[in-house]
Amino acid sequence: MPTGPRVRQGMTLGLVFGVVLFAGAASGAWGEPIGSPRAPSSSDGARGADLSGADLSPQEARQLVGASGDRWAAYLSPQQYRDFTGGRYPGIGLSLGRAADGPTEVAEVLPGSPAARAGITPGEKLVSVDGVPADRLPVTEVVSRLRGGPAGSAVAVGVQGGDGPVRELSLTRAELAAREVESDRPRPGVARIAVHAFTEGVADQVRAAAAGARGVVLDLRGNSGGLVEEAVGVASAFLDGGPVASYQAHGERRELTAAPGGDTAVPLVVLVDGGTMSAAELLAGALQDRSRAVLVGGRTFGKGTVQQPSRLADGSVVELTVGRYQTPAGRSPDGTGVQPDVPAPVGDDDGTDALALRVLEGLSPTGAP
Repeated sequence: MPTGPRVRQGMTLGLVFGVVLFAGAASGAWGEPIGSPRAPSSSDGARGADLSGADLSPQEARQLVGASGDRWAAYLSPQQYRDFTGGRYPGIGLSLGRAADGPTEVAEVLPGSPAARAGITPGEKLVSVDGVPADRLPVTEVVSRLRGGPAGSAVAVGVQGGDGPVRELSLTRAELAAREVESDRPRPGVARIAVHAFTEGVADQVRAAAAGARGVVLDLRGNSGGLVEEAVGVASAFLDGGPVASYQAHGERRELTAAPGGDTAVPLVVLVDGGTMSAAELLAGALQDRSRAVLVGGRTFGKGTVQQPSRLADGSVVELTVGRYQTPAGRSPDGTGVQPDVPAPVGDDDGTDALALRVLEGLSPTGAP
């Protein structure tokens, strides 16, 4: 949220509504505004233990995550947590995606990164990390392993293009910088704002990028979540208070609400696809339910679960699923996703971008933002 305290090293962690799957960018999943430190029971029977302060070794913590049967469970070392919240982190520059029961695929390669220099390209399969089959691990654990050492350390990956042979590569991690918000002006008066992940400061960046625009295209394609307070903060930029989402905690329904004073007049189109998940789905669903934006693109991923982070005695973090969230209209996107108002062809990003601008024109009182 724009005015609430942000989660920092040494402070209590709250609930998590997303996990950022960018192995070479801001990867991790951070909580809602501070104040919900305990793990609630979920409405669908899922349970997550509060392990705060537990004296577990990294091996024990990883074993706990692996034995949980929780596809979204994750272990984050103290250094990884500091990197995630600090805006710079060691990585190889891969953005990963995985459809239900599908392979782990490279969604994006950061230009100039170790992965880019090694010739890895979007669409290739990530077969293994340090000899462990990637598809046998939760994607969060794959990301954790890719980022499991300091800059200068090595990680072995196996990648495969199509039906070709698997290429075994040894890559050296580099220190990379987060680049979560990108914006441009495709037409006079129109701000196109791409949000890749909800990390610290994103809501303020979105507000700045939208300032003065007569129409906004908010691109959440490929956004796999992150800090729920930042997602609510982005919602607050376009809503004048009111509900954004709700979740169950300790048998009680709790609300996430937008701050008052957002711009409710500027025409708004939100781009979504199968890579839009978790906190990004929360945001898209809220803007759709509140009749604030038109969603264009494809059905979102369908991750509506809540994770509870617990800080262990050594400063590391374990995340376990504890429940589900709902949009303002009472919908849970878990397993079903959020349907766009205006479907677009899959894989035709240029066509979808053009469609979004046409829809935006139709929302403007003058027909031309």
